[in-house]
Amino acid sequence: MNPKISDFGLARIFESKQVEASTNRVVGTYGYMSPEYALDGFFSEKSDVFSFGVVVLEIISGKRNTRSYQSDRNLSLLAHAWKLWKEDRVLELMDQTLSETCNTNEFLRCMNVGLLCVQEDPSDRPTMAVAVVMLSSDTATLPVPKQPAFVVRRDLSSSASSSSKPEASLNSEFLATIEEGR
Repeated sequence: MNPKISDFGLARIFESKQVEASTNRVVGTYGYMSPEYALDGFFSEKSDVFSFGVVVLEIISGKRNTRSYQSDRNLSLLAHAWKLWKEDRVLELMDQTLSETCNTNEFLRCMNVGLLCVQEDPSDRPTMAVAVVMLSSDTATLPVPKQPAFVVRRDLSSSASSSSKPEASLNSEFLATIEEGR
C-alpha cells in the first residue's frame, strides 16, 4: 500500500514558525474530526486516533470520507465501511488498485483497526500505540468494532450548536483485549 499525506486544514491558522494556536471555534476538516471535537469542542489524543482511523479507511478504500457512497443512500465512507462490515462484504471496500497485490488478511486487519479508531465513544478507541501494534501484528486478536461515529450523515454546523448528543451504539462486545505495553 502506498502512504498518502493529508492536510486537515489546520495549517492555515498558523503563522510561520508558530508551533501552537488557540481558537474560539472548532477548526479543521469535518470529515476527519472526532464527534467530541466537532460537536462539543473537546479534544484529546483519542481525537487524533479518530482522524487516523478515517485516513486508514480512506487509504484501503481509495475513497474520501467527504463524499457519499451508494447512490440510493446518503452514506459517508464510515457508514459505507460499517455497512459492508456488518454484511460480511468487507472486501468490497478494497481499492481496486490494491486487489492484485494486497494480502486479504492485511486488508481485513486494516479495516478492523480503522473501524476501531472511529468509534463514537473515545474510550472505545485504541490508543495510537495499541493501533500501531494491532496493525503490525499478524497474531494479535482484534476487538470487534462497534458502530462508528457519524454513520448517519448530518449537518455538523447545526449539530454543533444543538444540545442533543449523538447516540452511541453498544451492540457488540470485545472478543479480546490487547494489553498495552509501556
